[in-house]
Amino acid sequence: MFSFSLSFPATVWVLEGFGPWTAAGLRGVLAALLAGGCLLVGRVPLPARADRLGLSVVALGCAVGFPLLTTLALQTSSAAHSAVVIGLLPLATTVFSVVRTGERPSRGFWCASTAGAAVVLGFTVVQSGGGIGLADGYLFAALLVCAAGYAEGGRLARHLPGWQVIAWGLVAALPITGATTILALGAEPIHVNAHGVIGLFYLAVVSQFGGFVLWYRGMAAIGVPAASQLQLAQPLLTLVWAVSILDERLSPAMPVAALGVLASIVVTQRTRS
Repeated sequence: MFSFSLSFPATVWVLEGFGPWTAAGLRGVLAALLAGGCLLVGRVPLPARADRLGLSVVALGCAVGFPLLTTLALQTSSAAHSAVVIGLLPLATTVFSVVRTGERPSRGFWCASTAGAAVVLGFTVVQSGGGIGLADGYLFAALLVCAAGYAEGGRLARHLPGWQVIAWGLVAALPITGATTILALGAEPIHVNAHGVIGLFYLAVVSQFGGFVLWYRGMAAIGVPAASQLQLAQPLLTLVWAVSILDERLSPAMPVAALGVLASIVVTQRTRS
């Protein structure tokens, strides 16, 4: 959760030097090279045929869809605003998990999760002047594809090491991220600077690979619904980074919404069974 909380500020930094398609493609390529190297060093056999569909969902959701859609959103949306909107991700992850794994959270769990989601939706509408803008559309699409990747990865991590789940997902996505990078490099300008390079390597090494190693392992240990609700605290951390690193200004609604979402964590963790 801590690792992921810096993803949006890092993306803002990357956009100082790279276009959105280039940034999304490059982070995927670099992460895939790192993951592929780990698989080779560990002499990990190819995944079983039964796991390949699930790994494809991880690849499309977590290695392609979420990075690209959030990068497009952050062209016009602040990191702070985006972080609060993505607060809906835990609820979406739980829904996908219920469909795929048959887990059945309690009624109290659903009530608290829905309340947290309602806070985020209300915040989004208010901040967008009564509607939902293009950037919010990207963010909502991003959280749906990412939720599918989270839930599927958490399911696979029950019988595969978490690092192998995300590693194979990144490698499977390499043809897409590689093609995206090649096409984008010829179409988008590049202005190499320190912020862009640092942000790109953080996204590739930590957000795209290292953070997922821990995340999927935790999901396998405590269950997808319970783990996903812990991520409700992520918006608060991202707000801190947005102010301290990016010098963004918070609207009064941002910390209120983030605290409202955080409050639902306590309830969901006490009523998840």
